[in-house]
Amino acid sequence: MPSFDTKLDPNLDSVGNAVDTTGKEIGTRFDFKGTSAAVEFNKKDKQVIIFGDSDFQIDQVRDVLYNKLTKQKVDIRFMDVGKVEKIGGDKVKQVIKIKAGIEAELAKKITKLIKDSKLKVNASIQGEEVRIQGAKRDDLQAAMALMKKEITDAPLSFDNFRE
Repeated sequence: MPSFDTKLDPNLDSVGNAVDTTGKEIGTRFDFKGTSAAVEFNKKDKQVIIFGDSDFQIDQVRDVLYNKLTKQKVDIRFMDVGKVEKIGGDKVKQVIKIKAGIEAELAKKITKLIKDSKLKVNASIQGEEVRIQGAKRDDLQAAMALMKKEITDAPLSFDNFRE
């Protein structure tokens, strides 16, 4: 039975490259000279940490980061921006988690969408991905098109096609 998997799968190497180039730009820009503006990438925890002197500076660094991520072809929708936290003195930080793997709420939304569509396909949640199975490839392609159109808050990827 033909099938494919739907999942959230960011390219962490590209995220790392974007963070590195953001750090280089912060080091050379005049408006960041003499400030504590910095950006770090924790690949193991899948998060980017932005440091700065104020909320405004955090926003500026985040804009630079988003620009670099776009150039690396990383979808901004992978970024789950946290709150700005004080870390002592007048310094602040912001943690941005990178979404990887479909959360239970989104998986339920996808399976409900597939069931309500009246397509002759089945959707089943398998860990952090959703497997779509159907008798015809055309039905699977219609399910893909439906998900791309309806699920706009997450950059879904489709892989593991089976005949």
